[in-house]
Amino acid sequence: MGTNLSKNTSITALVKKKIIFAPYYSANLLKRTMSNESKNQPILDIEGAFGKTESYIENNRKSLLIIVGGIVLLAGIYFGWSKFYLEPRSQEAAAKMYKAEMYFAKDSFQLAINGNGEDTAGFISIVEDYGMTASGNLAKYYLGISYLRTGQYDKSIEALESFSSNDQFLSSMAFGLIGDAHMEKGEVEEAIEYYKKAAKENANKFSSPIYLKKVGLAYEDKGQKEDALKAYEQIKTDFPESQEATQIDKFIVRVGGTVK
Repeated sequence: MGTNLSKNTSITALVKKKIIFAPYYSANLLKRTMSNESKNQPILDIEGAFGKTESYIENNRKSLLIIVGGIVLLAGIYFGWSKFYLEPRSQEAAAKMYKAEMYFAKDSFQLAINGNGEDTAGFISIVEDYGMTASGNLAKYYLGISYLRTGQYDKSIEALESFSSNDQFLSSMAFGLIGDAHMEKGEVEEAIEYYKKAAKENANKFSSPIYLKKVGLAYEDKGQKEDALKAYEQIKTDFPESQEATQIDKFIVRVGGTVK
């Protein structure tokens, strides 16, 4: 009995020893294996690689020169086209757009769209003639708003979707206006999609809460109170100093939320 106990104890100790030192043995085995493998790895022929590259360039010099020359030529054409064609055209469009902007500021949207037929071009003709210029692009924005304000919602969406800007604030406003146009058409799901884009683009305490509130109202229109609640609570949490946040509690309560 004592002998068996001693034997079992020795076996247990041996097992424990193997478990404890297994990582050590494994690490050493891995190290030796990697060492042997690295010895067997062929040494890269650096000189040979450079030689092949040099040979390739030599054999394909003409083709490579044509490619490089083509890239340089295209870059030069683009620069010249932008500098000597687009910029003057953009200035010309800006000069023509001035009076249309004045009509726009006075809420004379039909005149802003079509011009007066005499000395003022409307946004629509500026977009058609100068659409590729910076001023023509801005005219698309004005045109989209003008169409929206005159109830031409499909045309508004088309104009605003063709507008692009690196200015995140203008991009945000454009998304929101497209949402308004869809909402006027009764396309609530599409409106929500664009309101969310508007709230996310250049997130700030001025425009983001406005569009989040529109998201909430649109969800209420669809009867989705839980989703509306999320939008209202986001205003309260993320933009507590905004104008919308001062009155958001009543909207939260209206859709079943609680106010602390």
